[in-house]
Amino acid sequence: MLAQRTLKSLTKAVGVGLHSGQRVELTLRPAAPDTGIVFRRVDLPEPVEIAVNAEAVTDTRLASTISNGGVKVHTIEHLMSACAGLGLDNLMVDITAEEVPILDGSSASFVYLLQSAGIVTQKAPKRFIRLLKPVEVREGQGASLKWARLEPHHGYTLTFEIEFDHPAVNATGQRVVFDFGSGTYARDIARARTFGFTKDVEMMRSHGLAMGGGLDNAIVMDDVKVLNADGLRYQDEFVKHKILDAMGDLYIVGKPLLAAYSAFRSGHAMNNQLLRALLAQPDAYEIVTFDQDQQAPQGFAQLAPAW
Repeated sequence: MLAQRTLKSLTKAVGVGLHSGQRVELTLRPAAPDTGIVFRRVDLPEPVEIAVNAEAVTDTRLASTISNGGVKVHTIEHLMSACAGLGLDNLMVDITAEEVPILDGSSASFVYLLQSAGIVTQKAPKRFIRLLKPVEVREGQGASLKWARLEPHHGYTLTFEIEFDHPAVNATGQRVVFDFGSGTYARDIARARTFGFTKDVEMMRSHGLAMGGGLDNAIVMDDVKVLNADGLRYQDEFVKHKILDAMGDLYIVGKPLLAAYSAFRSGHAMNNQLLRALLAQPDAYEIVTFDQDQQAPQGFAQLAPAW
């Protein structure tokens, strides 16, 4: 059967939160079958667990935040994207602050951490959410239109288009299609960094956001150009980061999707709205497993190669 996956051993990282600027320690631990991905705030007098699911998302301004009662963990999408990219089903995430460390602004460091710990299969079938009919969310009209959609597909593809009126972004590709079955997530998507504009950073910091952001963990642009000395990692890094974010946001549903995702100017909020719209229509999906690896779409049965 196509089996669930967890870590072989625990691994740790230390960094700062993008928005809080707080130092944070992250410990990633193996978890039993059917645990899912669970964050555990170990800095509190009594540790509090927050299981990742679409209903646990309580804030989508600039990042995806999950909560349990009044206890929160911010900016989970880059780690979730790495888990999706490596097909990791079960994971305990001990965290010493309320924001996941930003590390280099992409998912590459999380991919490295997870692969260094080793990924093993478990004695339980991997469960997928298979789309049976299209689900879509839309917002705005004309120049303010944005939308996101899931459609039936035997596999997992993501198509994203951005629209930024900025010289540096206009000079790059603003639409990308990624097929998860290609097995190239770590190479082609994971290294794409978050990005921002200097004019927005000052405003964000006045609201207590982006306190940990800088040229070492984000692409930063002024009115005309990229300020990072090394330039871009991919020619179309901006839209690839949107694919990275979408993979993380969508994996919050708790199981890998068998679907074609497409979006225009979507973000964390709309991605979560899409998941909630899906779950609100029980006839739009089914939960499936694969008794034989070869029954699964191409690329799903292979463990990602180690670095």
